[in-house]
Amino acid sequence: MLRENVKLALLGLAANKMRTFLTMLGIIIGIASVIAIMTVGDAMNKSVMGSMGDMGVNNISVYVTQKMSENYDFSDETMVRDMKDKDYFSEDMINDLLKRFQGRVEGVSLSKSIGEVKIQDGKKYANIDLNGKNATAMKQSKLKLLEGRSFTKDEQSEGRKVVIVSDRYVKNMFGGNNRDALGKSVEALIGNKYYYYTIVGVYEYSESSAGGMSAGVSQKDIRTGAYVPLNCAIKQLKETQKYDQMEVIAASGENQGTLSMDIQNWLNNNYYKDNDAYESYAYSMKEEIKYMESMLNTQTYAFAAIGAISLLVGGIGVMNIMIVSITERTREIGTRKALGATNGSIRLQFITEAVVVCLIGGIIGVILGQILGLVASKMMNYSGSASVGGIIFCVLFSMAFGVFFGYYPANKAAKLNPIEALRYE
Repeated sequence: MLRENVKLALLGLAANKMRTFLTMLGIIIGIASVIAIMTVGDAMNKSVMGSMGDMGVNNISVYVTQKMSENYDFSDETMVRDMKDKDYFSEDMINDLLKRFQGRVEGVSLSKSIGEVKIQDGKKYANIDLNGKNATAMKQSKLKLLEGRSFTKDEQSEGRKVVIVSDRYVKNMFGGNNRDALGKSVEALIGNKYYYYTIVGVYEYSESSAGGMSAGVSQKDIRTGAYVPLNCAIKQLKETQKYDQMEVIAASGENQGTLSMDIQNWLNNNYYKDNDAYESYAYSMKEEIKYMESMLNTQTYAFAAIGAISLLVGGIGVMNIMIVSITERTREIGTRKALGATNGSIRLQFITEAVVVCLIGGIIGVILGQILGLVASKMMNYSGSASVGGIIFCVLFSMAFGVFFGYYPANKAAKLNPIEALRYE
């Protein structure tokens, strides 16, 4: 019976191709918009998650933050005192942390920003962001070295004036020959003093290494990172080894959420318990990524739900056309009922026809939505796809729409009086 109804539905749809297409159009647009939004949303999620993942999924960010009492007045700036040496994370504190959490952490990433510098040689120039990093921070940077090497242990401990620059810097200053740049000097004017660093490595520039700060900037003016040993930066800045933030690298398999709370409590109980103004605060990058992923997924589903409103319009269109179809086929319905067709069989025939219309429209919508989504993602330099579960859901949803919006006209057809239907002109 069902096979015959599907066959009859396909024959009926083929007999009125234009009307069938117009009936499907609302379903096609609705499903296509949902799939396209899901595809673009997936691409954006992957891009954001990839960028955050590059920051270090195992990282635990630890900051020095101001203590907040119950009667704290946010509008009173005089309540905020300047940080003293005792408020910062010290080298001894960091070493104690590594001993206390031995086996649970792989290391501590430390960095110092020297500043933004414009390197100029005649008409040639390059913009760099000069930073000092320890060995762990350099490892976490995941720089892809094209030529040269990273810093040696002696260069780190002695704070030698060596630097790793990007291939974009080399292109601007040396014409693009990375190997020839090794051993050359970077002459940087910081404040009123010139500093000279010897290039020991050249890394491949990428948008992620720039932190997404190159949008809307000309290729020549893009600011890229340049890295020196951490102790070199400390000497140059004439600072002691004190930090207001650090990145703790969790060991593989360690629960970052639990570890971050353990580190925060240990620091506060041992070093900031008697501090009148400051304390430590730690949070897990993995937890941040989970939160961001959840937020982005919610946003995608919200946009998809808005796009699905057009499905409602499409469903109403299907119901209207089915009512028109029943009116045109009144004599046919009367003939079938006179020959013994039951109300159930008449109802099933028209519901099947509505489901077939919505199913075909849904499949076309899925294909069209995938194409539109992929094109939009490519234009945004992302890559993504709608989930298989999402596609199946959309197809089943379109079939459910067929049943829902096809039931009323099908029920109306089933209840026709066969004598009056045969008399219908």
